[in-house]
Amino acid sequence: MNCKTAEKAAVKMTERTFCKTADEIEKRTSEETACRLDQIGREILGICRDELYFSMRFLDVALSSFVYVMDSGVSPFGTDGYHMYFHPREMGGMYRENRILVNRGYLHMVLHCIFRHIWKAEGASMKTDSLTAGKEKRFWNLSCDIAAEHIIDGCDLRPVRFSRSLLRRETYRKLELSGHVLNAERVCSLLAEWKLTDKELNMLEEEFRVDDHRYWEKDGQKRPPDQQMQRKWKDIDEKMETDLETFSKEAADKNGDFLGGLCVENRERHDYREFLRKFSVFREELKADPDTFDYGFYSYGMSLYGNMPLIEPLETREEHRIEEFAVVIDTSMSCSGELIRKFLEETYSVLTENESFFQKVNVHIIQCDEKVHQDVKITSGEELEDYMEHFQLYGEGGTDFRPAFEYVEELRQNREFTDLKGMIYFTDGYGIYPEKMPAWRTAFVFLEEDYRDVDVPPWAIKLILSEEDTE
Repeated sequence: MNCKTAEKAAVKMTERTFCKTADEIEKRTSEETACRLDQIGREILGICRDELYFSMRFLDVALSSFVYVMDSGVSPFGTDGYHMYFHPREMGGMYRENRILVNRGYLHMVLHCIFRHIWKAEGASMKTDSLTAGKEKRFWNLSCDIAAEHIIDGCDLRPVRFSRSLLRRETYRKLELSGHVLNAERVCSLLAEWKLTDKELNMLEEEFRVDDHRYWEKDGQKRPPDQQMQRKWKDIDEKMETDLETFSKEAADKNGDFLGGLCVENRERHDYREFLRKFSVFREELKADPDTFDYGFYSYGMSLYGNMPLIEPLETREEHRIEEFAVVIDTSMSCSGELIRKFLEETYSVLTENESFFQKVNVHIIQCDEKVHQDVKITSGEELEDYMEHFQLYGEGGTDFRPAFEYVEELRQNREFTDLKGMIYFTDGYGIYPEKMPAWRTAFVFLEEDYRDVDVPPWAIKLILSEEDTE
């Protein structure tokens, strides 16, 4: 090997060594940078958490329920209920611009978890035919963001106080005309009625988008819903509701619709069909019981004797049947005829299911406002069908529940009812309740779309029908 060749080899060796060293340094530098960015991001989120906590102590558990994870794919942050993902540079830039923006973003994600927006995404169906499948997802995501931002903007607290744009104020004004708590489902239903253009929808999305929803449960995912995580957040917000209702009244006044939203989210919903079946009783019906009938022996007897089966089918079987109860309809001015009709239609649907009725029933449908106006006795499915066809409202005065209870008690005393299972009272809830518990089970039924939270007596059941129950 001559000198030139040796020199070239030495140069190449040096270059390879340098490149390798440079790569190692770059890699090490990159890792150090990533580690530093991760640390800074965690510190920022920790500061925001603490600042929110000092103003909203009832959120202590909720604010501390996340593991912070750096993710360069998110913009600027997002959550799946377990983790809070953040883009270090985007979130850092936002924090430098105005730390209140990061505070609001943190609270925004907490609200998504508290109200279970993340897990509702998969089954969020828009209760309207006006939306295409492509827009349903956009409307649902937008509605969740608006619901969260509406609560935050209603909080008169320094860590989240921020000026509202004209578009935001006008959007809130139009939504609040409904008079209901603006949860995500309600907002979505209202937005669908607005017939928004693509431009208007884009403007609203730009205005209210705060976090990245890529980690939410999506349609088409084969993994089952995370019941444990949902249960965790339900426990958290139930505790928050208790705190706001009892020990934190003063704080609750400064937190806008927070308590109202929690009440709507946490109120117990019931399957009306299943509830109505609770009024059923075990009775023997004169009909064959196919479950205990052996066709083998039956056929053998017929083949052996020609026309004599060895074993006759049982003539009776025990079944759950709806036999006797009262339905009271609040016909006051505050309870619309359309809502009443929806309720009756659903009741009719349940009662006319196969094997719901005995051959003879005793159901009284009573119309009452501040006094009883009508009592129609139903003894068969045919009579119920005829009543529905010729249904007419009477009354439209004030609301007093006591006359209906007194009237039903008179029916019991007069033996019009021999085994009254219960009373279903359809109303908007605004009226005078009886002071004493009656001798029968009572349920006050509200339609969700017209429902405002009311306190029924402790001896009564509060049943809220969703729109799905009446469709």
